[in-house]
Amino acid sequence: MTRRIVDLSIAIDPDVITDPPFMRPSITRQTHRETVAEAAMFFPGITAEAMAGGEGFAASEMLTLSTHNGTHLDAPWHYHPTMNNGERAITIDEVPLEWCLQPGVKLDFRHLPDGHVVTAAEVEAELAHIGHELRPLDIVLVNTAAGAALGRPDFLGRGCGMGYDATMYLTERGVRVTGTDAWSWDAPFSHTAARVAETGDYSLVWEGHKAGREIGYCHMEKLTRLEGLPATGFTVSCLPVKVKGGSAGWCRAVAIFEE
Repeated sequence: MTRRIVDLSIAIDPDVITDPPFMRPSITRQTHRETVAEAAMFFPGITAEAMAGGEGFAASEMLTLSTHNGTHLDAPWHYHPTMNNGERAITIDEVPLEWCLQPGVKLDFRHLPDGHVVTAAEVEAELAHIGHELRPLDIVLVNTAAGAALGRPDFLGRGCGMGYDATMYLTERGVRVTGTDAWSWDAPFSHTAARVAETGDYSLVWEGHKAGREIGYCHMEKLTRLEGLPATGFTVSCLPVKVKGGSAGWCRAVAIFEE
């Protein structure tokens, strides 16, 4: 048996459009020569020429970014101060690691229009279509039209979103980690804003996220390559970086196939 690993994560890259302008990360880099002064703090008098290979080291990429840049796992704390109808919501450093290494299930909603809010009935129908009955701790990945738009100016407005009922359908069956290739688990803000303006109903804002008030769960955002995955038959690993008290943590999400 061989193991094949498919990377489902995007790079943290300031030059690729994956966030609105106010959220984009920045990276400051030093050359190998520029780090020699830092080496001299430990080894007084050292020069680049004195070091093996005649160069210093590359170890000083300085990043300014949010825990929600790149492919990341949102903790229940991100959605609301409480979860499970009153308990304090857990932060990313408190997420059980058992949630983050489980069998994967892919729901293909690429055919749904941008801004569509997925319902529980649509989730149920797609599960029936792929012949899968959800099991507790399955990791459910949602493939939307946004995946094909990654890096394009229209990325933030692309893809469908998961509504309150759809999210509750999953969590009521024991799902605790989900993911999407879109910018948000919910429908793009531009589409939600139009519905709010039409109806005056502000409960539509972040309805999928806010379902975490009732049952705590995590979701990944800005996944990639979901179109290449089968509906089932793989394991997802998405262990988050341990940010103390964080609302999210970066993760190197991968699909693992044993073949």
